[in-house]
Amino acid sequence: MCIRDRAAPDLRRADRQRRAPLTPAVTGGPTLAARAEALLAQHWWQPQPSALAQLLRPWSWLYRALAGWQRRRQRPRALPVPVIVVGNFIVGGAGKTPTVIALVQALSAAGWHPGVISRGYGRRDAGAREVAARDPVVDVGDEPLLIRRRTAVPVWVGRDRVAAARALCARHPEVDVIVSDDGLQHHALPRRAEWVVFDERGAGNGLLLPAGPLREPLPKSLPARTRIVYTGGVASTGLPGELVRRSLGLAWPLAAWAAGSRQEAPPLAHLRGRPLLAAAGLAAPEKFFAMLEQVGLTITRLPLPDHHDYTTLPWPADTAEVVTTEKDAVKIDPAHIGATQVWVVPLDLALPASLVGELMSWLPAPTPP
Repeated sequence: MCIRDRAAPDLRRADRQRRAPLTPAVTGGPTLAARAEALLAQHWWQPQPSALAQLLRPWSWLYRALAGWQRRRQRPRALPVPVIVVGNFIVGGAGKTPTVIALVQALSAAGWHPGVISRGYGRRDAGAREVAARDPVVDVGDEPLLIRRRTAVPVWVGRDRVAAARALCARHPEVDVIVSDDGLQHHALPRRAEWVVFDERGAGNGLLLPAGPLREPLPKSLPARTRIVYTGGVASTGLPGELVRRSLGLAWPLAAWAAGSRQEAPPLAHLRGRPLLAAAGLAAPEKFFAMLEQVGLTITRLPLPDHHDYTTLPWPADTAEVVTTEKDAVKIDPAHIGATQVWVVPLDLALPASLVGELMSWLPAPTPP
């Protein structure tokens, strides 16, 4: 006979409290658009369309018609160097930016001189401009700034990707290949190859916006130089693709990371047994939280809206230690964190050598230094 443990409910309650997301102390809170997207996302990532998704299907048909019209009116515009597009069929984060960083590092190591173009989500203007390592996020966007800091290659942003690419080539004639961070649906952008990124969520309910997460229908077959990259380590759709291993890097003190210091940083295991607040302003922050827990960290989860701006710190002033992502760290001023110790944890991807080698075989030989 099993004897009921009277302490068990208290232990379970404590565990639920530890895992429950902390309510952000953010002035003003998320925008109406962010709240609407969060509501829809609850329905997008179900394996079958919900009742709300079914109601939104007529709007998906309209979206498909408008997207098709937009695609037909765009014609590729010539560029002086080949372009590799890293993008999504879905909305939200599936690992595009870490994939871009890993690809750029691989190209640089093999002798190419890559540059990167991106829209620059949340910028104050839409024109083309170069990203400097110390630029304000509001001028260039968080992901382009992160790519610039991680890779040290030329990065340009602009709503018109072709204009940004032309400006990049004019300013940096040594660049012999461009990697586009997103832009899969920017059909005026010519491309030598496409990498389409999925994480473990796959295509969700399989419907187009706004009923589902798809920007375009899943193809029955892939174009000759389009490859699927699964960043979650599992094939999450029926499309054939390459599995990518992801891992968390060292734990960098925010001030050292922001300064670009390469001083010794402790491994994540160094933080085990300490109460940590994990803050992440990502499209899918739960993935980051789960990876922290998989390495044995004890965390309180603080999910924030994607591209959260950190104009106000979202944690209590007496918080002892915080772990966060690089995408968040580019927006946090080390001078404004008080006595809180903020640790920055990079996400690294290991690209399959066969995938990278195939891509390089499609490119002209790198230009001499």
